[in-house]
Amino acid sequence: MDKLLIRGGRRLNGEVTISGAKNAALPELCAALLSAEPVTLRKVPRLQDVSTTLKLLRNMGVVAERSEARPDEVVLDAGRLDTPEAPYDLVKTMRASILVLGPLLARFGRARVSLPGGCAIGSRPVDQHIKGLQAMGADIKVEHGYIVAKASRLKGARITTDMVTVTGTENLLMAAALAEGETVLENAAQEPEIPDLAEMLIAMGAKIEGHGTSRIRIQGVASLRGATHQIIPDRIETGTFLCAVAAAGGDVVLRQARADHLDAVIEKLREAGAVIEAGQGFLRVRGDGRMKAVSFRTSEYPAFPTDMQAQFMALNCVAEGPSKVTETIFENRFMHVNELVRLGARIEVDGHTALVQGVERLSGATVMATDLRASASLVIAGLVAEGETVVDRIYHLDRGYDQMEAKLRGIGADIERVK
Repeated sequence: MDKLLIRGGRRLNGEVTISGAKNAALPELCAALLSAEPVTLRKVPRLQDVSTTLKLLRNMGVVAERSEARPDEVVLDAGRLDTPEAPYDLVKTMRASILVLGPLLARFGRARVSLPGGCAIGSRPVDQHIKGLQAMGADIKVEHGYIVAKASRLKGARITTDMVTVTGTENLLMAAALAEGETVLENAAQEPEIPDLAEMLIAMGAKIEGHGTSRIRIQGVASLRGATHQIIPDRIETGTFLCAVAAAGGDVVLRQARADHLDAVIEKLREAGAVIEAGQGFLRVRGDGRMKAVSFRTSEYPAFPTDMQAQFMALNCVAEGPSKVTETIFENRFMHVNELVRLGARIEVDGHTALVQGVERLSGATVMATDLRASASLVIAGLVAEGETVVDRIYHLDRGYDQMEAKLRGIGADIERVK
C-alpha cells in the first residue's frame, strides 16, 4: 500500500495546473449512457474514481477509451450497451456509481444498481433518488442490496427533494432529459458541477432552464445525440492548493482555475491573511508569515463547502488564535481530527463543532487518511510540520486528486510516494 513521505518546512513557489473537476467528471461520464452516439469529454482527470467509473461503464457494454493524442480526453460510445446493471463489486468503493440509475432507466426502461459504498463520512442515503424516480412513474424495489427499477417511459413531474442533494439532483436531471413532458426539480442543488452537467446535456440536445438555481425546468426529448464537452476546473483541488500555500507560505499561480466557484473559501482565506488575486483562468495566492485563525460553518453551495472543511482546519491548526469549525453536512466528517492531534494540533470536538487553538508549529509523525478530503488535510499539515510526516492509506487521496504529490513537488514541496 502506497504512502506519502513529507519533509515539512518548505515554502511553495511556482505554478500548478488545476485538473478537471472530479465531481463533474463522474456524472458526465454517466451521462454518456443517455445517447446511442459517441460522447467526447475533455479535461477528464486521472483519478481512481474515474477509472472505477470507466470500468463500470465498460462492464455494461460501453466502449470507453482515453485518447492517445490527448490523455485528458475520453470518448464514450453507449450505442451497443447490453447490460443495464451496476454490480456490487464495482459499486462498493464509490458512492457516485448511483449516477448510472437515472440514465439507464430513462433510456432503457430498466436498471439494476447495487446500493453504493464510498467514504465513511456519514449517511448519504439514496432515498431521494428513488422517490424522485418513483414520482416520474418508475416501479422501484430494493432487493438483496440492489435497486431494481422499471419504467416503460418516465413521465415528467414536479419533484421537491426533502433535502438539497447533489447526486440526487444530477440523477433526476439526467433522467428527466429523456422523460415524456416537463419535469421541475425544486430544492435543486446549485453546485457548479450541476450547471456544467446541464450544459453538457444541452449540447446533446436536452432542453433545460434554471440550472445553477434551486428550480430546474426540463422539457423531455425523445433522444439525445453525441456531443463534445470540456469539464470545469476542480474547485476543491483549487481550494486545497490555496490552503496549502497559505499554511506553508510562498507565492503560487494556479492555472486553469476559476475564482467564481470558490467565493466563500477565498473570502475566508483573505480574512486569514492570504493575498489572493484572480484573473481570467488563473488564481495567484501569496502567504507570508503566520495566518490568523478563522471560524467558519459548512453549508450547501454557495456557502463554505464541506469538501474544504478538513483542509481549512489544517490551516487553522497553525494559525494565530482560536477558531470554531461547524460541520452541518456530514455527521462523521471530523475523523481527521485525531490524526491532526497526532501531529501536535490542539483540537476539541463537541458534536458538530470543532474548537481549534492554533499552535506555532506541528511535529512530523505517521498518520492515517480516513477519507478523501481528510487525506488532503494531512498532506497540508505535513507540509508545515517539523521533521518527517508519513501519510498512510493514500488510496483515499488518489480517488480525488490528480497527481497531487507531483504537483506539490513542482512548487517546491519535499514529498514523495513510497511503496
